[in-house]
Amino acid sequence: MRHALALLLAAPLMISAGPASYETRVANVLAKTPLIDGHNDWAETLTDKAGDARWTMDLTRLDPAKYNTDITRLRAGHVGGQFWSVYVSANLSGPEQVKQTLDQIGLMKSIFQRYPNVFAPAVTAADVRRIHASGRIASMLGVEGGGQIDGSFSVLRAYRALGASYLTLTHVKTIEWADSATDNPQHDGLTKFGEAVVHELNRLGMLVDLSHVSEDTMTDALRVSKAPVIFSHSSARALDDHPRDVSDKVLKLLAQNGGVIMVNYAPSYVSEARRQWEAARNGEKASYNAPPYGGLYIGQPERAKAALAEWDKAHPRPVVTLAMVADHIDHVVKVAGIDHVGIGSDFDGVESLPEGLDSVATYPALLAELMRRGWSDEMIAKLAGGNLLRAMEGAERVAASMAKEPPATATIKMLDGK
Repeated sequence: MRHALALLLAAPLMISAGPASYETRVANVLAKTPLIDGHNDWAETLTDKAGDARWTMDLTRLDPAKYNTDITRLRAGHVGGQFWSVYVSANLSGPEQVKQTLDQIGLMKSIFQRYPNVFAPAVTAADVRRIHASGRIASMLGVEGGGQIDGSFSVLRAYRALGASYLTLTHVKTIEWADSATDNPQHDGLTKFGEAVVHELNRLGMLVDLSHVSEDTMTDALRVSKAPVIFSHSSARALDDHPRDVSDKVLKLLAQNGGVIMVNYAPSYVSEARRQWEAARNGEKASYNAPPYGGLYIGQPERAKAALAEWDKAHPRPVVTLAMVADHIDHVVKVAGIDHVGIGSDFDGVESLPEGLDSVATYPALLAELMRRGWSDEMIAKLAGGNLLRAMEGAERVAASMAKEPPATATIKMLDGK
């Protein structure tokens, strides 16, 4: 009887030992290797939701219904490095994109200055390691759209001088020199000017970011780039046939290049069922209001609202989970290898998130899920930040080898004749 009682009393400890061991393992890994997220849109969300208050508001704790990010949750998530996106709308004119990009760079720099014990600007892999060792978050900037350079190498170099570490070649729209994944192609990938942009990024030591670009643009950039490239926030197309995701063909090319794909959390890029549901729902909404004469409920907003509510009731939104994100990570490892995967959440840049991944506090939960699947601590370290640091070092070596090359000065008209 005493033996049975002893087993009963010990049972709760045995049950809790598993999760606790994962938590301890994650903490140990992230104490040595910085967890680096490839993409967070905090600057854009602060701009949109806080207005002028963004320059002075307390960022220690923010409303979780409005923001995925604040200092308290960054600490809880063991974040060691972050690429802060400086995104502006691709629909703006070129000069306005430059102006608003500079505004967001200024905002992030002011945050680093206001909280020097939390954030420190980083450009090199050595910077990231040094800052992480000091207990702070190594903070890098990513310019999320080639339109933001307004066709000017001088603007690109100015961004670099201000600390930008990557350029996403396009956003949602095809631009003068590169095709987007979510717009009609015009160039079959990169134009000659686009190839020159990749070359100049290599010379500057900036990472070439291929999230948002078409597959032809991906393959062109992988052909041209001398340095490892990244996908700052993209997932696997074999699991979700969204054009923003990356095919197995490109994943294999990425491995040859030495680059890294940082897996995204956006539900429509994670779940094929969710992608199909969103497309159907958007089509349903479009059928209600088709100016000037068509539409089931044109000029009747209340009827349209009620009809959509009925559609939603009949078509529940597919659930997307943390485990599905882990599936994408596992698939990338299967196709490209363990050395070519990272995390690119898209926090504060999407309307909803997978269950279990609602804020920057949740990275340990994702890493623990992978540990449950059999991942070693060495594998977790590579995913968390080791692979990205290696890619950064590769880009730095290429830049050093190109140090004697003159800066690019050509225009779109000179190279593409338009």
